[in-house]
Amino acid sequence: MRARPWQVAVALALAAGGAAALVAVWSAGSRAGDGGARTVVVTMRHSRFEPSVVRVEPGERVRFVLRNTDPIDHEFILGDPAVQRRHEQGRERQHHGDVPGERSVAAGQEAATTYAFPLTLDGQALEFACHLPGHYAYGMHGTARVG
Repeated sequence: MRARPWQVAVALALAAGGAAALVAVWSAGSRAGDGGARTVVVTMRHSRFEPSVVRVEPGERVRFVLRNTDPIDHEFILGDPAVQRRHEQGRERQHHGDVPGERSVAAGQEAATTYAFPLTLDGQALEFACHLPGHYAYGMHGTARVG
C-alpha cells in the first residue's frame, strides 16, 4: 500500500516537530552560560531567606540567584557546620564571591553563585546563612535538603 502525499506531509511534520522538541529540551538542560546548572532564586527579604528550604539532588549543580530586597547588605553562605562556624565566628573575610556557595549581596542588588552538591550528601542537608552581625540570630538561615 502506497502512502498518499498528504500522509507523507503529516508524517514529515510530526517528525520535524518531534525533532524540534528534542532540541529544545536538550538546549534547556545544557545551557552554556551556567554549565547546565538548575537555577534557584533565593530572595533576601526582611532579613529572611525565601524559600528557606531548597531541595536538590545528589551531584546536582545549582545556580543560586540571590535577590536582596532589603535596604541592608546580606551574605549567602552555603556549607556544612564547620563552614558555618567559621563564618559565624568571624574568621572569614567580610565580602564573598570567589568561593562556590559563598556570596555577598549589597542592599537592593542581585548576585549569583553556583554550587555542586556532592553525591556523598544523599539524604543529608547543608545550611545556608547570613553571618553579618546579628543576622543569623534574627533567623536568617535556611536548609538545602539533598536527596
